[in-house]
Formats: sequence, structure tokens, C-alpha cells
Amino acid sequence: MRRLVDLSVPLENGIASDPPGLTPEIEYRTHAQTAADLLAFFPGATVDDLPDREGWAAEWVRLTTHNGTHLDAPYHYSATMDGGARAITIDEVPLDWCLQPAVKLDFRHLPDGYVVTAADVEAELDRIGHRLSPLEIVVVNTAAGARYGHDDYVSSGCGMGREATLYLLERGIRLTGTDAWSWDAPFVHTAARYAVDHDPSVIWEGHRVGREIGYCHLEKLHGLENLPATGFEISCFPVKVHAASAGWTRAVAIIDA
Repeated sequence: MRRLVDLSVPLENGIASDPPGLTPEIEYRTHAQTAADLLAFFPGATVDDLPDREGWAAEWVRLTTHNGTHLDAPYHYSATMDGGARAITIDEVPLDWCLQPAVKLDFRHLPDGYVVTAADVEAELDRIGHRLSPLEIVVVNTAAGARYGHDDYVSSGCGMGREATLYLLERGIRLTGTDAWSWDAPFVHTAARYAVDHDPSVIWEGHRVGREIGYCHLEKLHGLENLPATGFEISCFPVKVHAASAGWTRAVAIIDA
């Protein structure tokens, strides 16, 4: 028997899920509002011909491909990957990257804005007694997961730095994920670091590793605290948006009971 755990957040209006100006906008059209739309297909029909005078429920949605739980393609990070090859878009991501055994790294104890190192990843793998295998999906549980929908969500949680990301990719990992708004540390904290010494290497350092080794990551995962460290799979096939930098996904953990 298996248990399915939904790791996705819903797309919805009016919650703190993204920075200002980037949040979803959904217009809900009720059965009564759309009756005329349906009747337009059937000349001569009237609203009284419809059961309970109802049309169809429908929604108009304004989104970026990075709203909600989504999968980033290597093209999001740069025009190139793997040292100069054309970066693949979300409709080109290999399907076998998106359904694999998974590993959870618990970094909830790390402070907001902390940049995770390779040593941190190695220590957590030692703690849970796991050795990485190629194509495993690695997700990180940060303090941001508990703040989703709160005003401080975008600035919460730790982020994965360059060397931590390289540590994973050099061992064959090609898809990772986080419950935070970004794979990298929150920008407000990175900006404070940059203001001190103006070192440009700290800007989007985890994402930019995709220029060297192409990889994908999930952002805005939910409920990672409900998962064991190992012993489960993740399914996260993205919506096939042509030539896009990301695609929305219903990420699901599959746990064998």
C-alpha cells in the first residue's frame, strides 16, 4: 500500500506568496455569470433551457510561470548550461528527472538568510545515514515552509549556496526543491551581504550553478515536515509551457507504507 502526500500550494488571491507585483490574480466566473457564454453556442436557446439556469464555472488567471509550486528549467537561470550549451526550457526537461526516489534535508534550524554550504549538506546526509545516488530528487525543508502566506514568507528561511548546489549536482542530482520562495537565500539578506563588500558572486549564486551543470528545482513546496528523510518518491511533472523558464506542478510524495 502507498500513501500520497501533496507537496504543493494552491494558486490563490490575496496571500503573501510572492513579492509585491508578482502575486497571482484569479477572476472567478460563476455559473450564473457564464450562462450567456454557453448559450452563444446554441442559437435560439434561452437561459430557461439550462438546468437551474446555470452555465459553466470558469476562471480567468493572470500568472507568471513562477507562481505557486513550480519547477524551474535551466533556461530560467541563464541562456546556457553545461558550460555553454543552449539551456533547456521547461518543455524540454527530461521526464525521468521528474519521478525519482527522493531525499529530504532538514534545515529548519538554520537562521533566515543563512547560505547552506557543502559541509552542511554532507553533515545532514551523515545524520540521516544516506548516500546520494544519481537522479535522486533532493528537497530542503527550511524555516520558510511554516511562514507560507505570512508577510515574512519571502524573507524567511535559509538558501542553498553555490558550493552546496555543486555538491549535489556533482553527485548526479538533477532536480532539487525547497519550501522557500527561492532556492537561494532570500534576496533581502543577500542584498545586505552585497552592501558590505559589493561581491557580485553572492547574487543568485545557487541558481547560477546551472550555467555549469544544468539542473531543475522546485520552489514553494509545502508540507515537507510531514515527510521522512528517505524512503519515498516525488512526482513533479511540470505543465508543458512552450519555450518557458518554468512550469506549474502538482508535486506529490509517494510513500510506500
